[in-house]
Amino acid sequence: MRRTWRFVPLGLLAGLVAEVAVFVLVGQAIGFAWAVLVVFAASLAGLLLLRREGMRAWRGFRVSVESQQPPGRQLTDGLVGLVGALLLAVPGLVSGAVGLALLVPPLRRLAGAGVQRATERRVSSMVAGDLFGPRRVRVYRGAAQPTTEPGPSPQQPRQADPAAAIEGEIVEPGR
Repeated sequence: MRRTWRFVPLGLLAGLVAEVAVFVLVGQAIGFAWAVLVVFAASLAGLLLLRREGMRAWRGFRVSVESQQPPGRQLTDGLVGLVGALLLAVPGLVSGAVGLALLVPPLRRLAGAGVQRATERRVSSMVAGDLFGPRRVRVYRGAAQPTTEPGPSPQQPRQADPAAAIEGEIVEPGR
């Protein structure tokens, strides 16, 4: 985790350089007054969307809690919407484009799935189950692999206990 934080200042600097470069290119293409107007309009739209997305996220969270459903999906959808609106509100063309992309439903679902996977990796399985609901597990029963320990006779290896370990995969509900 510490390694990741080491690159944050470098990433912020690269983002700032990209914002300035894109602004200069757009300013040369359409005129600097129009470029400033586009940045201002995008920031204003982002501020308006920030309030709407915040209310939408809070409403979805309350509905899921009141209906005793896991709130994880509403939280991730709300978080992605808030980040998209915040990026749109921040003055800049690149951040505005990324923020606008996060508000488009297919990309929003994709980003929400990424946030969910990252959350599930970082929290315990019990907390992930409380957030995102129970998981269905598909179990494949196959032939047990022989172990190297001798069985009843020295020539015949003992079979592993099939109840001791079961291989399987986790399948998301509804997929």
